[in-house]
Amino acid sequence: MEKLWAPWREKFILCEKKPGCFLCRTARENQDRKNLILLRGTWCFAILNRYPYNNGHLMVAPFRHVGKLEGLKDEELGELWKISQLCVKALKSGLKPQGINLGMNLGKISGAGVADHIHLHIVPRWQGDTNFMPILAETKIVSVGLSNTYRVLRKELKKLKDTSD
Repeated sequence: MEKLWAPWREKFILCEKKPGCFLCRTARENQDRKNLILLRGTWCFAILNRYPYNNGHLMVAPFRHVGKLEGLKDEELGELWKISQLCVKALKSGLKPQGINLGMNLGKISGAGVADHIHLHIVPRWQGDTNFMPILAETKIVSVGLSNTYRVLRKELKKLKDTSD
């Protein structure tokens, strides 16, 4: 059996968890920069992952607390994909990834860290972004800091949103 190690996630796993849903809480706080919220729509929002698997790892979620894909209303589902499309465009223009993974973990058993509030992960990928460092040195290299990534993507999303309105 092979084992995959992700020691950089330890901070997330061991950190004190505030009660309630972090997606609902951060959306309500209206402190977008502090909470890394990149874009707000009517029904959904985009937020950078504070514990990313890669530079620019973000999530798109509805404001409404809903845990099942089939529980989304039509307008939420449509905006979730529209914001996801804008985020992919912003990632491509701002961070220049060579590929992008999109995914949802539906339910605790599938790996959902927040199983009761549905969200779509968008993870940019580059050739060689998985390398020997995590295996030999238990170190994940994230080349661009969250504040820089936030600034770049926020700027790109603003441009894209302004042209799509």
